Amino acid sequence: MRDDLVERLSAPVPRYTSYPTAPHFSESVGPDTYREWLGNLGGRNRLSLYVHIPYCDRLCWFCACHTRQTLRYEPVEAYLKGLFREIDTVGGMVSRDAAVTALHLGGGSPTMLRPQDMIALKRSLSERFQFATDAEISVEMDPNDLDEARHDALAEIGLARASLGIQDFDPKVQKAINRLQTFEQTRAVVEAVRSRGVRSVNCDVLYGLPHQTLASLGETVEAVVSMRPDRIALFGYAHVPWMKKHQAMIDAASLPGVAERFRQMTMAAEMLVARGYQAVGIDHFALPADPLASASRDGSLRRNFQGYTDDQADALIGLGASAIGQLPEGYVQNMPATGEYLRSVNEGRLASVRGYALTSEDRARAWVIERIMCEFGFGLECLRRAHPSLAATLIAEGRAIASADRDGLVQFGGGRFALTEKGQAFARTVASRFDAHFGKGTARHSVAV
Repeated sequence: MRDDLVERLSAPVPRYTSYPTAPHFSESVGPDTYREWLGNLGGRNRLSLYVHIPYCDRLCWFCACHTRQTLRYEPVEAYLKGLFREIDTVGGMVSRDAAVTALHLGGGSPTMLRPQDMIALKRSLSERFQFATDAEISVEMDPNDLDEARHDALAEIGLARASLGIQDFDPKVQKAINRLQTFEQTRAVVEAVRSRGVRSVNCDVLYGLPHQTLASLGETVEAVVSMRPDRIALFGYAHVPWMKKHQAMIDAASLPGVAERFRQMTMAAEMLVARGYQAVGIDHFALPADPLASASRDGSLRRNFQGYTDDQADALIGLGASAIGQLPEGYVQNMPATGEYLRSVNEGRLASVRGYALTSEDRARAWVIERIMCEFGFGLECLRRAHPSLAATLIAEGRAIASADRDGLVQFGGGRFALTEKGQAFARTVASRFDAHFGKGTARHSVAV
């Protein structure tokens, strides 16, 4: 593909892990609204829990998450006490008849928790929420944190999916992003979790990193594939130093340009498919027998704040500083600053500080955007059934987008709006054309590839 076309089509757009996206949340949705939404959850609802541990013992310069570095454990202990209070408060507002089908511990580095604290956290959640017997528990893992005692604790809490951040194995790249981690360390973690019965391993790989080349990325992909993880996420590094100040530690001159990023993405994706992985959405790959691959094939693939998922829960409850929840009525986010978060939860108050109440139009546009992100298009009749009052408007927009397309990105016909093979690499760009909020406000985004 021509470099000038790639650069034009890769203009910054949202990642669409929600619609509307987080920059459009406001203080109009606060604790009172959240309390009401939590009270509406009952036995008919399946719940997914996300618990945010914002602490790391090192600061990775590429990271865009809400994190804090600490070399002392005392701040982590204080945070956990507050987190347990929030679990008590939120859990007391939700019906015990609502079953938890998934739990994800993210961060930060959840694996820096001491073994006894991992177990105490799971116990606290189980005391306040009803876990289904087959609830899937997943944890983001930093291989540098792990030891035998932590592996045993993770097994005790029922770890089912281990998600390992790798980024790149090239030492030059690792030094530039302050993430030193050997292949041997990573392989040892994969072997340790599998020996304890973990049935699924996910590995995160980044392209677009400083000093990264096609050759170095190719070597990383080969090394990752040699461990045969069940899932691989291939993310483009989002350089947003205006939002994450520590990213200024990365020399922007060492970053590959947009056209080179596109070549890296394309090469890595082709390698993964050639080695037996099924492409899932825009940036995930899974072995054919994995539930994520099955969800992609049967049309049940979903997208939320953790990315692509086969989780079919009706509501996602976020716990911890900065955590975002997604409920039937809309989105809610906790305050990001840990100090303010702890003051609220330790006083028995909800920590929610902003959110968004969905309108019928938002729901319809969210459905269209999610289908584009998950299956590169949508059926017109499916849209009519899902959102009958807005279908005509969105179908007309789809027809207009296709008529104006001069780049061969989309097709409209045969009862479907669909991205072409060329257009699939720019799904975020196409999705943005259905986004009624895009371009309003001061939000800045990362490039589309």
